[in-house]
Amino acid sequence: MRLREKGIFLSLICCGVFSVLITLAIIGVLLGETITFFSFEEVTLGNFLGSAQWTPLLGATKSFGIWGLISGTLLITAIAMCFALPLGLITAIYLSEYAPRKVRNALKPILEILAGIPTVVYGFFALTTITPILQWLHDGFSVYNAMSAGIAVGILCFPTVCSLAEDALQAVPKSLRDAAYGLGGTRFDASVKVIVPAALSGIISAFLLAIARAIGETMIVALAAGSRPQLTIDPRDEIQTMTGFMVQMAGGDVSNFGTEYYSMYAVAFTLFLITLSLTMFGNVIRKRFRETYE
Repeated sequence: MRLREKGIFLSLICCGVFSVLITLAIIGVLLGETITFFSFEEVTLGNFLGSAQWTPLLGATKSFGIWGLISGTLLITAIAMCFALPLGLITAIYLSEYAPRKVRNALKPILEILAGIPTVVYGFFALTTITPILQWLHDGFSVYNAMSAGIAVGILCFPTVCSLAEDALQAVPKSLRDAAYGLGGTRFDASVKVIVPAALSGIISAFLLAIARAIGETMIVALAAGSRPQLTIDPRDEIQTMTGFMVQMAGGDVSNFGTEYYSMYAVAFTLFLITLSLTMFGNVIRKRFRETYE
């Protein structure tokens, strides 16, 4: 029995060490290739961080200003979160506090099916359905635009927000609900003024996870957003995100020893730093609003 327990203990340690080593290996590869990228004569840190012109494939006029790609990524994320966060939270409150048990047990698996649909399907849906609707509503939308891709990413992130937020609401002790009702509060009062604040830590975690997924989404933006890096806040424009550029470089006919190829790693390392900062910020927020119940 002791030998078996020690074997299980060692296997768990090995799994944890393996995951850490994989993470360190990924960071090492990204950092090493990014250093190689900045070793080229035509690349400068000032241009990379101080310009919004990203034209790595224009021969003698190459420019590597990362802000054009960051702008597109943040615009897509903002549009997606404007759709996914409020709708997901409202749906989670309905499923947790208002829906009968049979309705909740039927709706929640259906919503979670949306998270299992391949993202390339969402990309084609944005290109063939959402974009024509937007062009019918306003003729200023181009074939590839930020709004269409952002809505599709929002649909993708919606079940994540809804499921995790509903789990956080369900974890609130029933005694808090009973106390709110005992003080004369309605179901709406209990939901908005008691249960949501009590589950705020879990809700924020759901929001941050959805934001991280939107920032790292690839196929939807590669298909529907376009391939034109530019600094803009107009959702009708064609843009390009960091992940969209990486797809373009990975599938393009560029040399594996050229600046264009190594720029993909610099963009990936920048994306890693953004998501890492978001994760660290999320940990601080969760600790700040965490509630503990006996």
